[in-house]
Amino acid sequence: MNWLFLPGGPGIGSESLHELVDTVDVPGCSWMVDLPGDGSNVNAPGAPADPYDLWPQVLLEAAHAVAHPVFVGHSTGGEYLLSVPALDGCLAGLALVSTAPDASWIPVFEHMTRNNRLPGVEYATTRYLSDPTDDHLRRVAVESAPWNFAAHTVARGTEILARLPYNARAAQWSEANFDRGYRSAWWPSTLPTLIVSGSADRIVTQTLWHDKRFHTPNTTWRVIAGAGHFPWIEQPAAVHDAFAALVGQIDNRRTTD
Repeated sequence: MNWLFLPGGPGIGSESLHELVDTVDVPGCSWMVDLPGDGSNVNAPGAPADPYDLWPQVLLEAAHAVAHPVFVGHSTGGEYLLSVPALDGCLAGLALVSTAPDASWIPVFEHMTRNNRLPGVEYATTRYLSDPTDDHLRRVAVESAPWNFAAHTVARGTEILARLPYNARAAQWSEANFDRGYRSAWWPSTLPTLIVSGSADRIVTQTLWHDKRFHTPNTTWRVIAGAGHFPWIEQPAAVHDAFAALVGQIDNRRTTD
């Protein structure tokens, strides 16, 4: 199996998922995927002048590049995966971590931020909006750590967010062209699928997964107790076990097909 790890953001590099890769320790090869123009994947040889014209359909290119691909999408990365129906025919498995089936999580998030104000975020956001540089985007992300992580992991989360490459152009493209109009374009009916939700995720509400449309026989939903938007940081053992079960499900399907 080839595991393709797609980060959230956008505008945040796939380095944000390094701890997830180490935690799940899945068999096969693990690949970090940055869409063209995102994270550190900038100015690649042969890349188009406007790489965002390829989003999110370019995900098919990554899936077709390897045998038995399993896509793992975190946050907005999962939304991009659910926006490309053609993936259903070429994946061996799918894992959706801290993501959502539509954009109705955004008003919930905005309500949370009003009730849990972080002056550092407000200042950094004002600065970013007036001068949208990569470094200013980094500061917004770093200051938001108390929303992303449980209290006892905020310090570690802050270190993680501070070390990442950021890409303001990617964030701007998604805000203008994707985020608020997002609705999943497909749902797998036979593909082994895992949903991982932190019970204390304050960024993307995980209550949207209660809809029975997403409880197909091929789908497992694991709610990780006490975990936030990066659930492998607070509860690595539980996240590891969830992925181990997905590996078993994929193996069983390959054996019976």
